[in-house]
Amino acid sequence: MALKFKLKDKVKVIAGKDKGREGDIEKILPKEKKAIVSGINIYKRHVKGGGEQKAGIYEMPRPIDLSKLMLICPKCHKETRVGFKIVDGKKYRFCKECKSQID
Repeated sequence: MALKFKLKDKVKVIAGKDKGREGDIEKILPKEKKAIVSGINIYKRHVKGGGEQKAGIYEMPRPIDLSKLMLICPKCHKETRVGFKIVDGKKYRFCKECKSQID
């Protein structure tokens, strides 16, 4: 199955504690079907000091499931589902709202 999201895509969270928030995809984990999105799903981790590392409370992003994300079309600026087209032997993603090509 082809992934509907790529790096730097703008997405909106449609379920969970961050519902309604938007961010850009920083990293995709295809085997786990998860992604790390900037500013979304941030958790605090308490780290014990040792060696050169300082102790403290650090904010770390956690992966969010791809099923909880919806792509924001760069042309019509709406949340949209993603379709695939094959044009001249190349596969492209397209917006199902405005039918424009995404990449």
